[in-house]
Amino acid sequence: MKVKVNDIEVSSENIVSVYDAIKEAGLMTRDVIAASMDGKTVELTKKAEEGCALTPLTFCDEEGKDVFNHTASHILAQAVKRLFPESKLTIGPAVESGFYYDIDTDVSVTPDVLDKLEVEMRKIVKENLKIERFTLSRDDAVKLMKERNEDYKVLLISRIPEDEEVSFYRQGEFVDLCAGPHLFSTGAVKAFKLTQCTGAYWEGKSENKMLKRIYGVAFPSKEMLSEHLTMLEEAKKRDHNKLGRELELFTTSELIGQGLPILLPKGARIIQTLQRFVEDEEQKRGWQLTKTPYMAKSDLYKLSGHWDHYRDGMFVLGDPEKDKEVFALRPMTCPFQYQAYLNKGRSYRDLPLRYNETSTLFRNEASGEMHGLIRVRQFTISEGHLMCTPEQLESEFAGCLDLAIYMLKTLGLYEDVSYRFSQWDPDDRDKYIGTAEQWNEAQSVMKNILDDLGINYKVGIGEAAFYGPKLDIQIRNVFGKEDTLITIQIDQQLAEKFGMEYTDKDGTKKNPYIIHRTSIGCYERTLALLIEKYAGAFPLWLAPVQVKILPIGDAQSEYAHGVADRLSSLGMRVEVDDRNEKIGYKIREAQVTKIPYMLVIGANEVENGTVSVRSRKDGATTVMTAGDFADAALEEIRTKRI
Repeated sequence: MKVKVNDIEVSSENIVSVYDAIKEAGLMTRDVIAASMDGKTVELTKKAEEGCALTPLTFCDEEGKDVFNHTASHILAQAVKRLFPESKLTIGPAVESGFYYDIDTDVSVTPDVLDKLEVEMRKIVKENLKIERFTLSRDDAVKLMKERNEDYKVLLISRIPEDEEVSFYRQGEFVDLCAGPHLFSTGAVKAFKLTQCTGAYWEGKSENKMLKRIYGVAFPSKEMLSEHLTMLEEAKKRDHNKLGRELELFTTSELIGQGLPILLPKGARIIQTLQRFVEDEEQKRGWQLTKTPYMAKSDLYKLSGHWDHYRDGMFVLGDPEKDKEVFALRPMTCPFQYQAYLNKGRSYRDLPLRYNETSTLFRNEASGEMHGLIRVRQFTISEGHLMCTPEQLESEFAGCLDLAIYMLKTLGLYEDVSYRFSQWDPDDRDKYIGTAEQWNEAQSVMKNILDDLGINYKVGIGEAAFYGPKLDIQIRNVFGKEDTLITIQIDQQLAEKFGMEYTDKDGTKKNPYIIHRTSIGCYERTLALLIEKYAGAFPLWLAPVQVKILPIGDAQSEYAHGVADRLSSLGMRVEVDDRNEKIGYKIREAQVTKIPYMLVIGANEVENGTVSVRSRKDGATTVMTAGDFADAALEEIRTKRI
């Protein structure tokens, strides 16, 4: 058999499995845990195919880590079935942060139960059980799962397409329905930790049963686990969900509902500052502000395609089966801004036409997916839609990307992001509108643009919007979970659906290209990332309270308020702490609440007309006039110094 391993040609009659091929190439080490065969992740026991291209994978590779974590989830499931045999298994995938398994059980999964599960998992690892894949006919597969009382697995089997085989994995007495791939044995999972148990609805739908979702992390060595747990402890200190509440930036209420945070005065001030900054910058770059309704009739969403492709994620007002008119809260602004374009006839001279909007949107996120300000049901976004000619497409796309990069650099987030070229999945046609030719053309155009701009991106198959490909600017929170912060999308389909045209130079009617974009993304998500980035110690221009004035006693109170009035008149956000407390207590409290500058005022400062400036950064104190401090602080704000 002939194969290629990392571009090394290997020919040997000893090659049967992927493991054999990698070994023949001299590249097999104990770190290799899986492989990529012609771009698809496979286990080492997989039969090698003639002429295939193989790449060894280790835990350091994203695909290898997924295989490792997936095996860890099966070890967890086996431990659950050993300790609580009446429990029913659902799904147990690898995720960015490790793995989880959703379980239908009446057992209250307390920390003590997690400890017991870990003990049983260690036994399974020590047993070093061989992990074997096997397939069954559909009828035999259903019979096996019914015998094991696994109702959810029976349902999942019924959803497997007829042309796909039904595969299982066995380790010892444990058998699970699974497409794989997996490690060779349970003994490879040297270190792990079950981190928490939360509730999660089956299939993420609130009308379904609430399951127990057990999360965990796994590593090839105890040292790696220890480093990860230390990182998690540090991350908890920066977690926006904890720190944002402690700093009184936002709160939540069960009476209002999950995924509907309340921005408190300090958090609202930061969002207001960001919005003003974004809208002013967009105006400088030729964007025209619109304000459109929060809801529309279902007719609008049917025309755009959202009704067919996104309705489960929308809040629908009314009964489509009974009511003459049904409305829905908007999940995005594009079809609304198209109506602004259609307000009058357009010529090529009107293009590019750039519409921006600070849009409040509504999406019916699953309860298990929501988290603090990162993923919510109502949010505000810096949204924009740009109509242009084909000749203008690349330069306008570059302009949208330049705007996004400018925002990221100003906020100090630029070094933390990565790029994903999100494409359609031709094997999932129901998810998208348009023809294969239209998608291939749009993706080819976008690829040329991204390559010309020198963007270093990964490809995400199946991550495109239902109407077109997009560039997703990705970022991770403190726990390592990746989310999309900013998107720029190319759309050559919705203009035709909405009858959006322009008269070209030759007098013919043509449909414009549309670029969908955000400049700073979702404001709530951005605020969450900024809280974590700066651990609540925001740059001066963003800080909700920029200066805290601390008079030592009542005799300095009048002077302190005079300084506060002067700074406030210059646009600075100032508070005076004139409580009857010791100055050390006031300073410590200002430090805990992350105030950038404290102005301490005693008898000498009043007599000399000065202030003692104490910086949050180093605690050093400098005496200067209030005017000199104002000049320096305003320059720091103007330049948005980080």
